[in-house]
Amino acid sequence: MESLAENLRTMIRRPLAEAHVRALRREGTERRFAAGEIVFRTGDPTDTFHYVEEGEFELYDPVRGARAVETTLGPTQFLGEVSYLTGARHPLTVRACSAGRTIAVPREALLRLMAAMPEMSDIVVSVFAARRRAHLERGDSAVTVVGRADDRAVRDLIAFAGRNRLPLRHVDPTSEAAAELAAQCRFDRTDPHVIFGDGEVLPEATPAALARRLGLDQALGTGRVYDVAIVGGGPAGVAAGVYAGAEGLSAVVIEDLAVGGQAGTSSRIENYMGFPTGISGADLCWRGELQAMKFGTRFAMPRRVAHLSEETEGFSLTMEDGDAVRARAVVVATGVQYSRLPIPRLEEFEGRGIYYAATEVEARWCGGRDVVVIGGGNSAGQAAMFLSRSARHVHVLVRGESLAASMSSYLSSRLEQDPAITIHYCSEIRALHGEEALDGVTIRDRMGGQDWRIPVSSVFVMVGAAPNTGWLEGKVELDGKGFVKTGAAVGAASAHATSCAGVYAVGDVRAGSVKRVASAVGEGSVVISEVWGWLNRS
Repeated sequence: MESLAENLRTMIRRPLAEAHVRALRREGTERRFAAGEIVFRTGDPTDTFHYVEEGEFELYDPVRGARAVETTLGPTQFLGEVSYLTGARHPLTVRACSAGRTIAVPREALLRLMAAMPEMSDIVVSVFAARRRAHLERGDSAVTVVGRADDRAVRDLIAFAGRNRLPLRHVDPTSEAAAELAAQCRFDRTDPHVIFGDGEVLPEATPAALARRLGLDQALGTGRVYDVAIVGGGPAGVAAGVYAGAEGLSAVVIEDLAVGGQAGTSSRIENYMGFPTGISGADLCWRGELQAMKFGTRFAMPRRVAHLSEETEGFSLTMEDGDAVRARAVVVATGVQYSRLPIPRLEEFEGRGIYYAATEVEARWCGGRDVVVIGGGNSAGQAAMFLSRSARHVHVLVRGESLAASMSSYLSSRLEQDPAITIHYCSEIRALHGEEALDGVTIRDRMGGQDWRIPVSSVFVMVGAAPNTGWLEGKVELDGKGFVKTGAAVGAASAHATSCAGVYAVGDVRAGSVKRVASAVGEGSVVISEVWGWLNRS
């Protein structure tokens, strides 16, 4: 059987058919490069697609002045990776390692060809995705974060990059590599810093600053009016983005952290049809994001919508930073978020021991130590199973006397049989302990009233379902818990329409919805037919 590495190498070099090349020639122009000439640098716009006809091209590390990886690309291959689809900036530098010639095609022309030629689209998307995956596997990155591993800002950056499939290198500030970078770029190692490309220090060590430099946040306030703005990048929002693009609607998905939403924090979904061995929520939504981008849907992140208002041509959605996007229709897919528990010092330890996601990123911070998972639902169960691979022991705290009503039978049975997991029924955390980072918790037995303390490095909170609808108050009708009311409940003819004509709600944020990934995907897919009807009303 072909290994993962061999499969990636095959996909990375998958060639286009002759018919595709002829189409590229019609749309593009010939470009020649001398040996050693840079084709594009880290941070350059992804405005040109290069198909190689002659010569050899390489990933280049300008800091070391050497080839970054052994693999090169030659005739019948093409340059670039997923950033071409997102419209973001190049994450890496490519140069000609011998005299070469390419067909240079404007990005918009390439996207038109991909829409018209599905076989070509399949090849380009699969190759781009395989290259991004290979970059992540190898650790290829032009983005370096210098800072302590327990620093909240550093962990926020690493989590943002991990959940958005962005290659990133972390360097301890006391290391020799950090000293060399500090001397070269002239910064103080006492605070975290983000180094971009061959020595650019970003003004802020934040996910927002990194997203701006990579072009992920998209310039929304350009005067363009989209057919539909989809707020939320979870399964429902991504599905809506796929179907909107496939139906020829101009669409933008606005997400405040990472595509995947709450589902993206799930380490493994086993009851989603078509994936008998399971799939992580992040992988599922990333595949959907690629599909949506293939059809022309744009994604903007991390962007949080603060206000919705009606205007002549539809709606204006104002971001927290004052930027705005205009659209003729709006799909609300903001989902829910895990509740903050009333535990003293909780906020103090968030990002330094308190987490609301259990992905590969968080798992690396609790290797070999005890951890706590709070919650009795499927997400908590999957998190416990996933964390048991790296943690010394996983303690699951459940307020109730059993898991029968809240967790799937197959999952609760696994937890009960796993020697690395202990379920504490009728239990809750009373106190958090530690100085700069969490190092222990006090647990109370709610039945007996006894307290006991255990040393743990991390607590994963996976309880509650508070809807993200604060920005909608006064615009659409909400139920008593803040969920969006739709359909017959507000006198609307279509199932997902809200009390405000032209605004729709799908997925977990919708009152009465079934809180399952498959249901969210279904609603996101179906709602576009309702949006289409609204946009084409007589």
